Amino acid sequence: MPLPVRWRYKLDRWLNELSQMFHSEPKQASPKICPACGALVGTTATKCFQCGASTTFSLSAASRTLSRWMPQTSPVTYAILTICCLMYVLSLVITLKFSGGEGAGGGLMNLGGIATQINFRLGASLPFTYNVQQPWRFITAIFLHGGLFHIGMNMWVLMDIGPMVEEMYGSARYFFLFVVTGVSGYLASSFFGHLSVGASGSLLGLVGVLLAATTGRKSMAAQALRSALIRWLVYIGVLGFLFRGTDNFAHAGGFAAGYLLGRLMADRLPADTSERRRADLLGWIAGLAVAVSFGFMFFSYLQNT
Repeated sequence: MPLPVRWRYKLDRWLNELSQMFHSEPKQASPKICPACGALVGTTATKCFQCGASTTFSLSAASRTLSRWMPQTSPVTYAILTICCLMYVLSLVITLKFSGGEGAGGGLMNLGGIATQINFRLGASLPFTYNVQQPWRFITAIFLHGGLFHIGMNMWVLMDIGPMVEEMYGSARYFFLFVVTGVSGYLASSFFGHLSVGASGSLLGLVGVLLAATTGRKSMAAQALRSALIRWLVYIGVLGFLFRGTDNFAHAGGFAAGYLLGRLMADRLPADTSERRRADLLGWIAGLAVAVSFGFMFFSYLQNT
């Protein structure tokens, strides 16, 4: 007895759906989108005809992907702020643990203070002979701080100056500038035998970059910014001699490096693909150096626990 038409229709449709579950029809290849510049490229292309970037992997593409997970405005500044705050909290917790709560002393300058021994173990910059043996300290010291007042002042300056420099030079070159000027500051500091922590060398480096960028500019905005920066330098210099424990050598070294780099680098965003590649490379070098340095820091800390 033949099946009713309605049942045959349902059976055929069910068999068709079942076959599609186990047999896929070949799909027509669609054009690719360059991960670096966003241009359409051929389905089999391995390089973008527009910018020359690899369609499988490139620093520009990786930077573009990473930027999606970060704030759209001043992402590197916020990343630096986060790392410094996390390292301060970690240092404070360890200080409280090993001192029974006595390490975070009272007074404005000592409020939330970090024990010197804890900063030493976590990666403070030491005299030059020690830093040469553990060069990762030149970088890790940038992200460590001595107390709540210390980190509060530094992060206030960072959020005031950082976004300006990041917008001017781009996130990748800005991060490179921050790390290199900080390392330069601790090179000078360690050469004169100091044990030191803090981002102030990098921050003075950013001041040096801005001062170099505004030198020779005759616009009202450039002159106003330059005047404000010079006043800042005077205030910092006076405070450096008034407050005991200020690392003036780190300040001077960071500022000098920042001014030199500001004179060498174009004070604008990358103008073309080749400049963007170089900028991304500088950013990735700085990022890799920071990541490796933190790896050595934690490995050294665990070894001595």
